[in-house]
Amino acid sequence: MSLDIIIIGGGHNGLVCASYLARAGRKVRILERAPVVGGAAITEEFHPGFRNSVASYTVSLLNPKIISDLDLYRHGLKIVERKVNNLWPNDSGDFIAFPAGSEALKAELARYSRADADALERYNRDTGMVADLIRDYLLKTPPNAGGGLRDLFRMAGFANRLRKLPLEDERIVMDIFTKSVADFLALYFENDFVRGAFAFDGLVGNYADTRTPGSAYVLMHHAFGEVNGKKGLWGHAIGGMGAITQAMAAAARERGVQIEVNREVEQVLVENGRAVGVQLADGETVRARAVVSNVNPSLLYGRLVDPAELPAEFSRRIRQYRNGSGTFRMNVALDSLPRFSCLQQQARATEDHLTGGIVIGPTMDYLDKSYRDAREHGWSREPLVEMLIPSLLDDSLAPPGQHVASLFCQQFDPDVDWDQHRDAAAEQILDQVEKYAPGFKQSIVGKQVLSPLDLERKFGLTRGDIMHGALSIDQMFSARPMLGHGDYRGPISGLYMCGAGTHPGGGVTGAPGHNAAREILRDV
Repeated sequence: MSLDIIIIGGGHNGLVCASYLARAGRKVRILERAPVVGGAAITEEFHPGFRNSVASYTVSLLNPKIISDLDLYRHGLKIVERKVNNLWPNDSGDFIAFPAGSEALKAELARYSRADADALERYNRDTGMVADLIRDYLLKTPPNAGGGLRDLFRMAGFANRLRKLPLEDERIVMDIFTKSVADFLALYFENDFVRGAFAFDGLVGNYADTRTPGSAYVLMHHAFGEVNGKKGLWGHAIGGMGAITQAMAAAARERGVQIEVNREVEQVLVENGRAVGVQLADGETVRARAVVSNVNPSLLYGRLVDPAELPAEFSRRIRQYRNGSGTFRMNVALDSLPRFSCLQQQARATEDHLTGGIVIGPTMDYLDKSYRDAREHGWSREPLVEMLIPSLLDDSLAPPGQHVASLFCQQFDPDVDWDQHRDAAAEQILDQVEKYAPGFKQSIVGKQVLSPLDLERKFGLTRGDIMHGALSIDQMFSARPMLGHGDYRGPISGLYMCGAGTHPGGGVTGAPGHNAAREILRDV
């Protein structure tokens, strides 16, 4: 058999996995159903002259070891830092900004609460401690329940690391992994606007409210990133998120990986309990020693694998694997910069504030009502919206003097008939932005609209889930996607998983692909 490994899906984790396998001398072929590799991290021209990232939209979690190992900067990747991380307008005509640097952020919080400003150092220390703990395990395979001696040593090492923590640090770790983001933030902050600003990251890609247990971990999942070696920053890849995956594809090809687009896999072929290849939608069969899936586990085991090949208990549980991040995604082409009322009214405001994520969701009450609306009506009457204007940092995305803006919107029920309601929901989003930036709708010259259903159709994101499955404690670490299969191996020999439905989860990290490659090389 001339081919060692087939990878289903050319998203960023598939590209990373392929590069590491090829570096070890394996013959690897990626089969991607779309006309371009990159999965959800691609850049498209959505209106004549206007380009932007389509689904994933910002950089921070991409692991620095992977950037170095794949030599992505040599392959064209360039990441610039946001000048302000985030900004939250509020109804009073003011705003909270999260500038880079703890002293600048402390001064900003002091405008709302001196006590909260004083608490920032403790908050940064505690969350930084947990973020460092998480970073230590991003590129490690979790101990697998029911595994052998290697897994016992992994579990012992993990337990020993926790045992060495002071008691209060152990409490903080427990808080992060079990509490709601509202309860966790109550340990530090008192002001409604301050709490609302910090709570936002607990709901990103998480169809929940601030009172949902486990949402504190989702906040932490977005806190362990870095840009250009600086922890806690967010950035923009010049050329959009597609620049990341194009650099990855170039690195993979340089190592000999075959990348084929417009090649949709219809079924994983299993013989005598072992994966031996795939059958494509056009009827062609491709055989290999191992098959690696970069798609959501629900899609892999629910559509690509014959149920007769799976243990009954595994099938029962994988059917209950939870997907649905409540995400609605838009890109808009603009003939002028948005004019947010709060920035017009405050003397401290500069254009730098527009380079951050502008979040419409000022308080936890707003965030929670947005979720309740979605559960009752299908989508929020006052949705949670994060706007980015990347053309302020990257003039390759729009014509001179014009701009593109991405709208990452949350609290949209994935079970709504989105073919019928897509346009109404999009109009609701634009109306909400208009409240905070009068004239915004008039400046729009083109748009791209992706409901949860569109995200599933275009990218294979089951129920529109950008994380490939909820980041809850029952679907994390050794239990991602399921306890007993947390080591990138499923119940079928020779069939592996390398996507965000494995540890450490969603976001453009590359870590699942990196880790899966290591385990595959142990076996192949």
